[in-house]
Amino acid sequence: MTSNFQAWLGFVLAVLVIVAAVFVISAVVSLIVRAVARQRDWAGILIERTRWPVRSLLLVLGLWISVLAAFPDRRRVEAIDHVFLIVVIAVGAWLVAQGFLFLTDLGIRRYRVDVADNRVARRARTQLQIVRRLVVVVIVVLALGIILFTFDAVRALGASVLASAGIASIVAGLAAQSVLANMFAGVQLAFSDAIRVDDVVIVEGEWGRIEEITLNSVVVGLWDDRRLVLPCTYFTTKPFQNWTRTSSQLLGAVEFDLDWRVSPGEMREHLDHVLERTELWDGRAKVLQVTDAVGSYVRVRILVTAVDAPTLFDLRCYVREEMVHWIQRTQPEAQPVQRVLMADGRADAAGEAPRSSRPSSRPSARTAAPADHEAGDGDRAGLFTGTPEAEERAMAFTQAIPIVRSDDEATERFDDDRVRVGAVGANADGP
Repeated sequence: MTSNFQAWLGFVLAVLVIVAAVFVISAVVSLIVRAVARQRDWAGILIERTRWPVRSLLLVLGLWISVLAAFPDRRRVEAIDHVFLIVVIAVGAWLVAQGFLFLTDLGIRRYRVDVADNRVARRARTQLQIVRRLVVVVIVVLALGIILFTFDAVRALGASVLASAGIASIVAGLAAQSVLANMFAGVQLAFSDAIRVDDVVIVEGEWGRIEEITLNSVVVGLWDDRRLVLPCTYFTTKPFQNWTRTSSQLLGAVEFDLDWRVSPGEMREHLDHVLERTELWDGRAKVLQVTDAVGSYVRVRILVTAVDAPTLFDLRCYVREEMVHWIQRTQPEAQPVQRVLMADGRADAAGEAPRSSRPSSRPSARTAAPADHEAGDGDRAGLFTGTPEAEERAMAFTQAIPIVRSDDEATERFDDDRVRVGAVGANADGP
C-alpha cells in the first residue's frame, strides 16, 4: 500500500514538474521567436502554426516519461504505453502537417493577387493550395496507417493484404473510381493552368469567379452571390470559357438595330465624347461599324475595351445608355420604325397609278439622305444615289407594293394611301 502511494505521489509530482517545464520551455521559445518576428514576418507565421502542436507533443512525451518513471513494471502499464504511443503519433502528424502548412504559407505570401497583373500569382496560389491539401491528406492517411499497425491483429491482417495487393488495388480502384477521378482531375487542374483561383469563367451559362479548387470539386462564385459547385472532372471533360486565361483585359460589343436614316458619322463622334467622360474605358480600342444593313434596319456595332470583365460589363451598359439618350435627343428619326403606306383600292382597280393624298409627318429617306451625308461622311456618288442616273436606277428597285382593302368604308377613310414596309429607308443608300 505504501509503495503504491509513493508511486502515485511520484507520478503526480512528475506530472506537475513536466507541465511546468513544458510551459517554461514554450514561453522561452515563444519569446525568442517573437523577438525574431519583429524583423522577420515568417517568425510570426511559425508561432501561429506550431505553438500548440509543439506544446502538445512536449506535454504528451513528458507524461509518458512520468508514467515510465513512476511505474517501472511494464506489464501493468502496457495498455497505457499503447495509448501514449497512439497519441504521440497523432500529435506528431499534426506537427508535421502544421510545419508543411507553414512552408506553403510562406510561398503564398510571396505571390500577391491584389495587383493589376496577377496571372502568375493566381497560378502559383492555385497550385500551392492543391499541393497543401494533397500533402495533408497523405500525412493523415500515413498516420492512421501507422496507428493501425501498432495493433498486433491489424499487423497480421496488413501482411495478408500486402500479399494480395494486386487484387486489393483493383477492387479499391473500381469502388472509388469517381473519387479517384476527381482527385486526379483536381491535381491536373492545378498544374495544367487551365483554371486558377480568381479566374473569370463562363460555366453552365453562368458568369462567375473561381473561388476555391479542392481535390474533388471547384467552387464558382456567381455574379449574384450564388455559389456553383462543380466536380473537378467537369473542367477536364467539358468546354468552358476562361476570360482571364492570359490577361484580364477584354473586348466587348454593344449593338443597335436602327433606322436607315441614322448617321454613323455623328454617332461615332458622340461615342468619342462618351468614352472620354468615363474611367471605365482603358483606352485600348474603340470602334463603331455598320455590320449589317438588310431589311428594315441598320445594325450598328460598337466595340470597347476594359481592364477586366466586371468593368467591361459596366462600360457596355454605360455606353448603351448614353447612345440611347443621344439618339432620342438628336436623331429621333433614327429610331427603328415600321413604315406603312395605304393604297387606294379603287384607283388600282381602274388601272390608275396610286396617288399620295397625305404628306408624311416625317421627311422621307430620300430627302433626308443629303442631310445625313452632310452631317456624317460627306457627299458620295453611288450606284443608287448621288446622280440623276442613279436616282432613276433606284426608282426601278423601289416600286411600292400596294395592298388593296375590300372594305368600302376603310377605302374612303384611307383614300390614296399605300403600303410600303421597310422600303423607303432602303431608297436612301442602297437596295
